[in-house]
Amino acid sequence: MFGGMGNMGNMAGMMKRVQKMQNEMKKMQDELKRKTVDVTAGGGAVKIVMDGEKQVQSLTLDPAAVDPEDVEMLQDLLTAAFNEATRKVDDMMKTEMGKLASGLGLPPGMI
Repeated sequence: MFGGMGNMGNMAGMMKRVQKMQNEMKKMQDELKRKTVDVTAGGGAVKIVMDGEKQVQSLTLDPAAVDPEDVEMLQDLLTAAFNEATRKVDDMMKTEMGKLASGLGLPPGMI
């Protein structure tokens, strides 16, 4: 009369898919946290390695970039490198999450 059993089966199947998606997202997020991006600025004068949690793993300065007479240049190079590294991590996350969404049959932008 109410057709309840068919709806229950659909709901259970949907819940399994949601749980699978959550597990896949968690796995991917854990993997992305361990990935790193490398960025250089000033022709290699500054190098930053940043992980997927936006934590700096290493910072390397060419001694030639450390000019006490031009601290502003070094500050600009560091600012540019940090901004680029953060942007690269964001791009990496978007790309990988887009792949996950596509693999799960979700429309783009759903994750």
